[in-house]
Amino acid sequence: MALRIEDVLEMWKADSEIDEMKLDESSRESARLHAKYLEMLSVSRLQLKKKEAEYHTLLKDKWMWYNGKMSKDEIDARGWDYDPLNGLKVLKGDMDYFYNSDEHIQTAKMKIDYLKELVSTLEEIISNIRWRHQNIKNIIEWNKFTSGI
Repeated sequence: MALRIEDVLEMWKADSEIDEMKLDESSRESARLHAKYLEMLSVSRLQLKKKEAEYHTLLKDKWMWYNGKMSKDEIDARGWDYDPLNGLKVLKGDMDYFYNSDEHIQTAKMKIDYLKELVSTLEEIISNIRWRHQNIKNIIEWNKFTSGI
């Protein structure tokens, strides 16, 4: 099952809490959190690379299909129509309109964009974890200040 941004954000809501009464435990927790989110980031980056490779293969296949260079057997295997342009004569410069509106290409692109957003979110979380010790230090300093120490 693929990792969902919504699930990551829910986990981070809980994991990002720093208990002011247990600052030592919160500090020790940083390494575990880093490992947890780093694993998710690594897996997500690999999934993104795989989807990008699949996307480029799809683009090549669609180019061949739109330009009439795909065999009948290949078209049948994919379940695509034999005439992608519905009998229209399209200028080479206008082909981008067809590529950009192709539902298979759009779906593949949305999956890539989703994974890019997931990777970005996980990178931001890991960055926050890297600086967690500074947040804990700031809490300690604030507690010292407010207590007059």
